Amino acid sequence: MASFTLHGIPVSRGIAIGRAHLLASAALEVKHYLIGEEQVEAEVERLQNAIATVHQELQAVWRELPQDAPAELGAFIDVHVLILSDPMISEMPLEIIRERHYNAEWALVTQIDELSAQFDEIEDAYLRERKNDIQQVGERVLKVLTGSASTLANLSSSPDQGAHMIVVAHDISPSDMLQFRDRTFAGFITDLGGQNSHTAIVARSLDIPAAVGMYNASALIAQDDWVIIDGDNGVVIVDPTPMVLNQYRERQQQLVRERKKLSKLKKTPAVTKDGVEITLLANIELPQDTQAALDAGAVGIGLFRSEFLFMGSAGHNHRLPTEDEQFESYRQAVAAMKGRPVTIRTLDIGADKPISAADETALNPALGLRAIRYCLAEPQMFMSQLRAILRASAYGPVKLLVPMLAHAHEIDQTLTMIEQAKAQLREAGKKFDPLIPVGAMIEVPAAALTLPLFAQRMDFLSIGTNDLIQYTLAVDRVDHEVAHLYNPIHPAILYLLSSTIAIGAKANIPVSVCGEMAGDIKLTRLLLGMGLKEFSMHPAQLLSVKQEILNSDLSVITPRTRKILRLMEPAAIAEAVAGLRAA
Repeated sequence: MASFTLHGIPVSRGIAIGRAHLLASAALEVKHYLIGEEQVEAEVERLQNAIATVHQELQAVWRELPQDAPAELGAFIDVHVLILSDPMISEMPLEIIRERHYNAEWALVTQIDELSAQFDEIEDAYLRERKNDIQQVGERVLKVLTGSASTLANLSSSPDQGAHMIVVAHDISPSDMLQFRDRTFAGFITDLGGQNSHTAIVARSLDIPAAVGMYNASALIAQDDWVIIDGDNGVVIVDPTPMVLNQYRERQQQLVRERKKLSKLKKTPAVTKDGVEITLLANIELPQDTQAALDAGAVGIGLFRSEFLFMGSAGHNHRLPTEDEQFESYRQAVAAMKGRPVTIRTLDIGADKPISAADETALNPALGLRAIRYCLAEPQMFMSQLRAILRASAYGPVKLLVPMLAHAHEIDQTLTMIEQAKAQLREAGKKFDPLIPVGAMIEVPAAALTLPLFAQRMDFLSIGTNDLIQYTLAVDRVDHEVAHLYNPIHPAILYLLSSTIAIGAKANIPVSVCGEMAGDIKLTRLLLGMGLKEFSMHPAQLLSVKQEILNSDLSVITPRTRKILRLMEPAAIAEAVAGLRAA
């Protein structure tokens, strides 16, 4: 068979080389047929029993979690249990059986497809990826209904074989992943998924190379094919030639040596060659992610995305997490960081309703009711979150970060609500930090261009480069057709970044970057040259960025960066930015 290459989304760095192990797709072709009136209740009972069986299976998997399993796995199983309990899954398909007389499998698939379509409308990339969780829960119930066997029953238990095993699947559920726990494996390839899919998150937590969003990889790759995953570039090479195989084996060995060297930097302070101290923080999604942050040597959490707690909010009959449930998650993260600061971002989700004539903003969710706009439109929900964050501030240093602010009245309204939340907690006799710092995400060009408004009202600023680039260049960052236009070193982006950092420094307000640019070692020196002193990134990126900082001399980089900021031609900018790494 001739060698061929597939391109997907890089989500976890490194090189993996091994034999393909294909997992049977759980997306079964189910039978569609209408049932008679007299069969309705029997069919309802069949679906209820299948749902109950899956509940028991998930609980059993959770109980058997090994102590050394990544915290993310347990969290995702919790999510699957919550999804299974949601009326949108546990009750709506029963109504479809009763009203339309569909068989159980057809009713379940119909409802899963409807929910999936709703998730496609969510602007927030992290929440949109949770569609896969809903589909996996549905597929697990389908397996019980159809009596299909476990997808992993034929896995090799030989540790030697496992060490060179590349798992190839349409998608992999967290509970399926747990079946690997007694075996080692080299990497993952999935047809579905994106940067924030659970497969990507778990791959990063396990530090295993993975390529997701490969579309039809599971159909093109055959069992036992030799496969290379280039996790840095999201490239998969199938049946490589001996020469290519040897090249990647050399690269793999080099990466192993580099990682060993990097691990020695964990306790080394992040200081440039000319003695400038830089603060390196971690981005997290879950309280349990704090361990990875500490292991990487982060001096705090620069971004705790609170969206995960709200992921059930895409259904019409959703149940939002209570104030106490939120507080407990925030408190856990604060306690785990042992006195290091934790920056908690308020809910950042998009317009989460399906497109309808009555809801025109959903036609373009990126420009609709998302982030702080959504929170201000749902004051009860927002107040509940603010109280929960404030209560967590009694357990250690907490900073409160507000996304997508663009107008003075939004800032003022938010600050007023924070004061109201404080007053309510005082009245209830609950402790909190009365001087909790409040910051703004700079991710809308209007905010970057009117910074004095923010400097007068906020305690710190955090630049969300992902959205700032998306909005400035009018490029949907998840649309593959325009992805090539998404450019972090476009001169307009460099201008907004450098001016935000400079104005923050002049006003004596801390400025950090918490978007993807912060963890990209190709851009570390550029940001340092702009005067950035605070970076926040995924824990896996932290030591590489630290190494770049330790090898940087600001007295050399800064004047070169000033010259770059005067350039307009893309090729000249790209060449000059690459040249900074040789400085």
